Amino acid sequence: MPAGAKPVREVAAVDGRLPDEMLRATAPYVVRGLAADWPLVRAGRESAESADAYLRGFYRDATVNAMLGPPQIGGRFFYNEGITGFNFQNVRARLDQVLDELAVHRARPDPGAIYVGSTSIDGALPGLRAANDVDLGGRDALASIWIGNRTVVATHYDLPDNLAVVAVGERRFTLFPPDQLKNLYVGPLDFNPAGQAISLVDVRSPDFERFPRYAEALDHALVAEMGPGDALFVPSMWWHHVEALSPFNVLVNYWWRQSPDWMDTPTNALMLALLTMRDLPPAQRSAWQEIFRHYIFEPDAATLAHLPEDARYALSPLDEDGARVLRGQLLRRINR
Repeated sequence: MPAGAKPVREVAAVDGRLPDEMLRATAPYVVRGLAADWPLVRAGRESAESADAYLRGFYRDATVNAMLGPPQIGGRFFYNEGITGFNFQNVRARLDQVLDELAVHRARPDPGAIYVGSTSIDGALPGLRAANDVDLGGRDALASIWIGNRTVVATHYDLPDNLAVVAVGERRFTLFPPDQLKNLYVGPLDFNPAGQAISLVDVRSPDFERFPRYAEALDHALVAEMGPGDALFVPSMWWHHVEALSPFNVLVNYWWRQSPDWMDTPTNALMLALLTMRDLPPAQRSAWQEIFRHYIFEPDAATLAHLPEDARYALSPLDEDGARVLRGQLLRRINR
């Protein structure tokens, strides 16, 4: 456990499931044994080979994205020294070939890093979810599977809420609240190992001389040590670092948003702000900060009270049709 970090709070399921208020939480929590009865969890408790065989029972010639790294990276998928590339390679391969390679590396004293991340369960292993699933109260969640050996995923955040279930092996999650952004030394927004901006700090061995503010982040860090069947709820926008601690690991996770599908990701607004506002003179940036505060971050009943409801246009409550109109207007402005 990282020095200074505190354990994530543990809660109990209610009649074997997570009620709605738990699935809308804004702080992380662990539910021990939520998936203890999954056949995949039971197979993994027997052995890595039993879990491997169980997964292969659902394999139907699926091709997946895999990340492969040499033993020298210590399982940590990251940048190269100059942040001009990466210390691993991405390949497309059949899932059974990846499982074969994992079996070979389990017998090696210095295995390379092998990782299949964020892969649709229904696409890669049809039928697996029917026997190994969590009741999410009717939420249309994206269910993904993550398979690998001793690997490390750098600290990052995700927009959706996330329920991560350890099915095979053991994992350690280190989490930081969103307000610790300034202390995490985040790398490029648009050039990163797996699509999300990551912290440059190695949680396992932080360099406090290079990253001194990280000591403050650790004062706010939470850690979850998890075994087979345990589940962790990671709220939207919480930073999390993930270590797979066993020679063979399988994690199942569910992502869902508390906003309609037609709402765009706020990351698009951030990138547009870089394009349009960041390099304005200070007084103009301050003016735009006030505009965003007024319309986006702190609107109240008085914000639009002077406008008739049918004359608020883009300021009206957003629905799917309104989102389509706004998106069209935005595209025309960008492309003019």
